[in-house]
Amino acid sequence: MRYFYSKDTLFVRGAFRAASTGIAGGIRDTHAIFNHTVPADWSHDEPEKEIARIGAMAGYGPDVLGLLTAVPMHTLCVLQYDFITVFITAGMREHPPKGAGTINIIVCSSEGMADSALLETIMVATEAKAEAMIALGRDAGTPTDAVVAACEGEVVHRYAGRIAEPGRRVRDAVLKGVPGALRRYESGAAGEPAFFIYSRFKGEHWVEWSPVNCPYYPCHFAGQRCDFCYCPFYPCKDETLGAWAESSSNGKVWNCSGCTLLHEPAVADYVKKNPDAPLKEIKKLAGKKNGAR
Repeated sequence: MRYFYSKDTLFVRGAFRAASTGIAGGIRDTHAIFNHTVPADWSHDEPEKEIARIGAMAGYGPDVLGLLTAVPMHTLCVLQYDFITVFITAGMREHPPKGAGTINIIVCSSEGMADSALLETIMVATEAKAEAMIALGRDAGTPTDAVVAACEGEVVHRYAGRIAEPGRRVRDAVLKGVPGALRRYESGAAGEPAFFIYSRFKGEHWVEWSPVNCPYYPCHFAGQRCDFCYCPFYPCKDETLGAWAESSSNGKVWNCSGCTLLHEPAVADYVKKNPDAPLKEIKKLAGKKNGAR
């Protein structure tokens, strides 16, 4: 799985099995999922055509799964919890028609899930969204909310309820991300989307990463680029760039702490201009066999 965003659109790319409650959704294989911001005066007629148009303009096939929202994409919250990554945009009106708006959630798992588990993931994400909104004293959702649940790889998880390994992570991420995304929207937050990672360093907690005044700079080499501090290829599973390591929870985690591939200035510039470039092409550009400097 990898993701990138433009001014108006978040794209999530991979070899997915996915289920979507959005327009022209359903459950199927897909290589692209997106969340797109439509103009405030956009006509709601034939949204299926709008989704097909966005996918075609990006060069993706008819299997694309798309979500639409009036919420600006820079208010997006991205949350990474081990093998689960969640993308959330949220907006709700306080003036008539009160409660109108859209909360879109995309859940991606780097570990394979049964179709039934994907559907259960949608249930867990929706329950957590309602729980988060009620805790804020709001309606449980809006009339146009949508959820996509996607996974890659062979089936590892048959279940995804709130106490199962995927469901527990999805619930925590949505409980954190929905208030955060709503707060960013209502405060008129500017700049880049927010990125949160679940950390177990000195106790389990969420950490918001920011490139501004990073206390760890430079973590690799002087002059490094930090546009991709949290790599959009993660976990790439390319053993010339990283390796599996034991995690503090007795599982396996992809460790790429020695990889500097996307920190090379020329590579960072190239990936920003060519976000769909495959990893093989990027490694070739770097002129090296691995990411270690």
